[in-house]
Amino acid sequence: MRKTAASLRITAALAAAVLALAGCGSDGGSEADADPAEELDGTPVKVGFLNPSGGPVPQPGADTGAEAAVDYINGELGGINGGPLEMIPCDTDTTPEKAQACANTFVEEGVVAVMDGYNLSSSATLPTLTAAGIPLVGMIPFDSVAGSKAEGRVFFAAPQASFLVGALEAFKEQGKDSVTLALVDTPSSHQTIDTLLPVLAKALGIDAKGVYFSPTNPNFTALAATIAKDDPAVGGLVASPNEGACTALVQSLRQLKYDGTIFTAACTEYIEAAPKEAAGGALYSSTWLPAARDDAPEEVKDDLKAAEDAITSVEDGTGGYYAYGTFAQFVTFAKALDGVEGELTGETVLSTLKGLKDFPSFLGPNLTCGSPTSPNCTTEMLLFDVEEDGSIKPVGGDFRQPVPEVLAQIPGAT
Repeated sequence: MRKTAASLRITAALAAAVLALAGCGSDGGSEADADPAEELDGTPVKVGFLNPSGGPVPQPGADTGAEAAVDYINGELGGINGGPLEMIPCDTDTTPEKAQACANTFVEEGVVAVMDGYNLSSSATLPTLTAAGIPLVGMIPFDSVAGSKAEGRVFFAAPQASFLVGALEAFKEQGKDSVTLALVDTPSSHQTIDTLLPVLAKALGIDAKGVYFSPTNPNFTALAATIAKDDPAVGGLVASPNEGACTALVQSLRQLKYDGTIFTAACTEYIEAAPKEAAGGALYSSTWLPAARDDAPEEVKDDLKAAEDAITSVEDGTGGYYAYGTFAQFVTFAKALDGVEGELTGETVLSTLKGLKDFPSFLGPNLTCGSPTSPNCTTEMLLFDVEEDGSIKPVGGDFRQPVPEVLAQIPGAT
């Protein structure tokens, strides 16, 4: 059938209308998926990220927190000085060799800082980064060598010793004076179990024992039996390789009828995975967490909601402590540098962070950095008790300050 000119014009108009509508839908989808960094016209701020989500002792969730934080900083905070935060991730596998290779990559990329994501070998990056004038910035220094000196690095959370001291102090206050804690068998762990734990136990008047488990082939049933053997008041983990390890150990201990306090380091997701067994446990944190929202200060509740929304929006992301800790790390970094005049370089980033005084960190305590003996900006930490309903409640109601006299015995802690 031949179409008239009029009918062709009508058909064309209808087609154009359909395309326009489709275009509107397409634009809307593009807008929703758009990179918020593209809206910022300031000078980009490029940082490296030592991503600890691989290898035999991963910290899954850190990469989720980093990705969520970059989008939040660029989309909600307007970047840093109007410029987008650009992240250069490099996967680590806990080996010094891989960390060193990442450091070389970061130097080549011209980053102004490297974000340490709870790595066990981040100290291997320091010779290269220091020579290039690039600071290492983190939360808790999981690498005790990286955490033992102040030069060229800043950590926004307390040192490992604070979490151990603060937890042991709280247990002692609660009348729990016998503790058996496990740690994955790595060289860094031996410094904690063989050297640090005996000193702390003596100083605090606690009977504390340490045991190890394999990083590559852990047997949590056997580990639970070892922990429960002497029926300590508290048993569990100094630090956990992953959330699955916490769940497995908690369930194994309860199956053995262990009814003491199960300490799960920074794990959180096991509470949902094994709620019946989790009740009565304890965990530490460097930040407020969503499960403690009801007890958080009013000014923190909105920040928790913002962090939770950002983290849960990451496709195939992982939640938990490491996601929130890393999110807080990036946001604190961005807020601390926003407003700094002139070009941001490794030198200005380090001097600005070292100069922070009573600075309100995101989801954490106020920070005063720049100690000549410690890279950490605080020694405060949170200890949470796990409630029957799955919520967590801060022991003492807020951040705890471990005894300075005890921390002073540990290099890099104060």
